[in-house]
Amino acid sequence: LLPLEDGERINAVLPVKDYAEDSYVFMATSGGTVKKTSLNQFSRPRSSGIIAIDLRGDDKLVDVAITDGEAEILLVASHGKSIRFRESDVRPMGRGAAGVRGIKLPEGHEVIALALVDEGLILTATENGYGKRTPVEDFPVQGRGGQGVIAIQTTKRNGRTVGMSLVGDEDEVMLISSNGTLVRTGVSEISVMGRNTQGVRLIRVESGQRLVGLARIESIEDD
Repeated sequence: LLPLEDGERINAVLPVKDYAEDSYVFMATSGGTVKKTSLNQFSRPRSSGIIAIDLRGDDKLVDVAITDGEAEILLVASHGKSIRFRESDVRPMGRGAAGVRGIKLPEGHEVIALALVDEGLILTATENGYGKRTPVEDFPVQGRGGQGVIAIQTTKRNGRTVGMSLVGDEDEVMLISSNGTLVRTGVSEISVMGRNTQGVRLIRVESGQRLVGLARIESIEDD
């Protein structure tokens, strides 16, 4: 087990078969920083853990993926904007480096998720329980470090964006509310809509509560 200090928590678990030199650990932080480091730099762990990224100030690690050096990255932030860029825009760095800017954020907002672009649709969800699926093709490839484009409208009805995942028609998602309620739903039941829209209700949240996240799960048989 990884020993954690006060205020620390585990944000990602990645299955690794071998530490190939042409594979990378790609990281995104809440402050919009991204970084990639060769996977083989993590091949000799210590019982106390090893540094993966140098976090500055109150920045925190949000999401991590293993890449092949040729992926396309999608970041989504709490103000409803996203940016899609080529992984090759980010040079490999050592474990102790801080990374580079992935997306420019307005004050008070943060990156909430990272996805590797592939076939499927982008599912976005907001804190008031609304969301939608949007075709990957609707998200243009841009240069790293810009302001991005709208992924979902963060209106008064919707609230801030709290979750994003690349999904297929056969997938299911688990929606998690701040009072601990879990709702499982089939992805195929969620409307497909363009980027610059509000979406539809995914989950009804009680007064004073909010949706805090979502998790994609493989479709499983009913009991």
